[in-house]
Amino acid sequence: MEYIASLPRLLFSDECLKEYFTNFNFLHAQCFKATLSKGLGLGIIAGSFMVKVPQVIKIFNNKSSEGINFASVLLDLFAITAMISYSFVSGFPFSAWGDGVFLGIQTLAIAILVLHYRGDTAKAIAFLVAYLSIIIAVITGLTPLNVLWGAQSLTIPIVLISKLFQAHTNYKNGSTGQLSAVTMFMLLFGSMARIFTSIQETGDTNMIIMYICSTSANAIIVGQLLYYWNVGAENKKKTKKIK
Repeated sequence: MEYIASLPRLLFSDECLKEYFTNFNFLHAQCFKATLSKGLGLGIIAGSFMVKVPQVIKIFNNKSSEGINFASVLLDLFAITAMISYSFVSGFPFSAWGDGVFLGIQTLAIAILVLHYRGDTAKAIAFLVAYLSIIIAVITGLTPLNVLWGAQSLTIPIVLISKLFQAHTNYKNGSTGQLSAVTMFMLLFGSMARIFTSIQETGDTNMIIMYICSTSANAIIVGQLLYYWNVGAENKKKTKKIK
């Protein structure tokens, strides 16, 4: 019963519970924004369980990591890890960064699969062990806060560089290879929503700028997906006409 009674607090603060259910003040502006932010945050966390799963499945089913830029995946993993580590130690609400946990797990899986299908299985195992060691160091408090803050500050250029690496690979190949359209669209909408939740729940300038940059970079990749999709469709039509 105690757990059930605490469930409303996942969505409403004590002040908003009072405003909504005691004072019946459903037009309270601050509570509306706070509740919307928490709702979006929880929705993003729920969606994050599946965001990169289509990408993982696509690589696994095709037994190929063609078109996946490993440097981009690695930088993306660094940015996600730095963000969740900094948020965890800073005591930010889980609704403001919890999706990063699941995105990190899925990005780690992509990195390992990329190495494995390139014939570097031993490197994949070593990479997994090294990454888990870093996570343990953060969780157990062995990593100083100033180090985490520095890593979080680096996420802004790193997010941009990682996406630009992938965008360059797409441009060079003239296609988006094994990139999953579902994953990229979900990442775009998720990062857009995170701009609002970061402003509302953390007020942290680094976090806000990071998500603005992430949204811009994700939009470039999504634009490429749409462009090369249309180019592919036009080429198929031309081939049919020739036949």
